[in-house]
Amino acid sequence: MGTSEIISEINKLPLSQRLTVIELTIKKIREEEKKDELSVASEKLMNDYLTDHELTALSILDHEDFYEAK
Repeated sequence: MGTSEIISEINKLPLSQRLTVIELTIKKIREEEKKDELSVASEKLMNDYLTDHELTALSILDHEDFYEAK
């Protein structure tokens, strides 16, 4: 189904359903954009985390038990 057919079918829906389609579509697009942005950012920082031990110094504590102080 092409874009023009999809739009034609959406236009057949009642207004409230068309708005729902639009809202859900925009939400999905924003989620994908955010995911893409996070992926690009993590790729840019990967070399830093692999070579700069100051960035990962505290990760040695990852396997330690955590006790909350009250």
